[in-house]
Amino acid sequence: MTEETLPADSPPTALVAADLIRDEARRAPDKPGVYRMYGEDGTCLYVGKARSIKKRILQYAQGRFHTQRIGLMVSLTRSMELVITASETEALLLESSYIKQLKPRFNVVLRDDKSFAELMIRKDHRAPQVRKHRGAHTTPGDYFGPFASTWAVNRTLNTLQKAFLLRSCSDSVYETRTRPCMLHQIKRCSAPCTGLISLEDYAGLVDEASAFLKGKSRAVIGRLSEEMSAAAEAMDYEQAARVRDRIRALSAISMENSVSADSVAEADVFALFSEGGQACVQVFFYRGGQNWGGRAYFPRVDKTDTDPEILAAFLGQFYEDKPIPRLILSNVRPHELELLEEAFSMKAERKVEIANPRRGEKLSLVDHALTNAREALGRKMAEGSAQGKILDEVCEAFGLDNAHIQGTNAVGGMVVAGPEGFQKSQYRKFNIRGEDLTPGDDYGMMREVMRRRFSRLVKDEDAGEEVVRPDLLLIDGGAGQLAEVLAVLADLGLDDITAVGVAKGPDRDAGLERFFMPGKPPFMLPLKSPALYYIQRLRDEAHRFANGAHRTRRSMDIKKNPLDEIEGIGPGRKKALLHAFGSAKGVGRASVVDLVKVEGINQPMAERIHAFFHRTA
Repeated sequence: MTEETLPADSPPTALVAADLIRDEARRAPDKPGVYRMYGEDGTCLYVGKARSIKKRILQYAQGRFHTQRIGLMVSLTRSMELVITASETEALLLESSYIKQLKPRFNVVLRDDKSFAELMIRKDHRAPQVRKHRGAHTTPGDYFGPFASTWAVNRTLNTLQKAFLLRSCSDSVYETRTRPCMLHQIKRCSAPCTGLISLEDYAGLVDEASAFLKGKSRAVIGRLSEEMSAAAEAMDYEQAARVRDRIRALSAISMENSVSADSVAEADVFALFSEGGQACVQVFFYRGGQNWGGRAYFPRVDKTDTDPEILAAFLGQFYEDKPIPRLILSNVRPHELELLEEAFSMKAERKVEIANPRRGEKLSLVDHALTNAREALGRKMAEGSAQGKILDEVCEAFGLDNAHIQGTNAVGGMVVAGPEGFQKSQYRKFNIRGEDLTPGDDYGMMREVMRRRFSRLVKDEDAGEEVVRPDLLLIDGGAGQLAEVLAVLADLGLDDITAVGVAKGPDRDAGLERFFMPGKPPFMLPLKSPALYYIQRLRDEAHRFANGAHRTRRSMDIKKNPLDEIEGIGPGRKKALLHAFGSAKGVGRASVVDLVKVEGINQPMAERIHAFFHRTA
């Protein structure tokens, strides 16, 4: 894009806004370009584009306002900046870029424009790795996306692992493995790290996965069906069963995404619903005949903005930094549709079509998106904004895209919170089962709780259930506890979940907590930060829930316990023993010397207790 920025004279402060704009119009060229209007404090009020900058600015100077809002904008203008472009198409692209960057007060502004995840099959390693990816394509490999939601990309990644057995571990983990990991044991990796599959055969799996992501799922399933039949005829029933399971994984996701690849092989579907001065744009991505997820956006709009204007502004900003598909479907015909098509085609270097379907399967897709947009806006208007603002601060502090916050502590209590507050239906308590754990072994208990919690998540995903992974895992502890959690997540193939250790301050003072993240030095949040108060609330809620669970468990232990069967052990002695050793199992492992140290337990009683637990030895 070629640009020529015109020098902006500093008009006398005595000039009113109309005189200032009239003066700019006198010197403005009769050429395409972009104009920016600034207020008294230097903030950008509005960004616009025009086929003729001179004529457009002159309309403002002559008081040709469509709405009172535009009149207010003009009255607040104190300076202008003009940029000439080679064509109106280039002006449109530049306008979208400026709006996204400056977020002017009087423009339709796309908010919460987070990056989308992609799937990447790396090609810079002898055993290509499949993983989620965000950002620039700097690593050699094949990229597939975008996936609009965490659930969508996780579901597809799980399918790839189950159907094609591709590794997801990092290179450092791959190089140091001496035996297959848990993912191989649950049939989600072919273990090229230990040579259980040759690199040639593994490359064949990679090729099949790439073909599936490119929309050739029927061909891939057909080849696997032939392989299963051949194995069955050779009476290699174990191999036939393994291939059958791979076919089931692929068939499941194909049925969930029953979109004809012939009619919609590659398209983004948009639906706009506006009401009461607010708007929601729902987008779904279809690639290779599969639905790769959707996301709802709530752009900043005014009551006077029309739906075609809103959608046109939204699309321009949305694709400012994203790849553009060949087909864009929408329920509203955007303003200046032909100009948008021309601009997108120029940017994508191929033809891009924007269509408003009136019948058939494409209309069904748009109607489905519209239903989601209507429901999303209803929920948005019903919710308060305070919780969302706090979660935004938490996301910013820990570099997240969105916030479905989950906190846990080392004593086996897990609380869950999200945009609507604490989600008590998802709270979980974990009774520590490890018999080899000693009382006070925080690291051991942390490992057990994390493995049980996330092994269940992996199991549910394997069963095809829709599972919401936490975006942030808050650990009640410092670097040591965090390291234990990261090791468990890595072993389960869940190292994409962000984990943060929250260590109490000196003397356990609230407000002086230190935060630990992998690859970063410990840091603190500002003392009056709402995000810090929110995390303290999460931690307090986790402690409250865990302590309540432990009180219940101790009460049950006291009421019904093997110690009740020992003659001479009443409620007082039983309570003392449980406090000393944590559980009846702990009492059973204690020696006579340890038992006599407990208040109320003499030598004969200690010997009786020890004999009770070792009577079958």
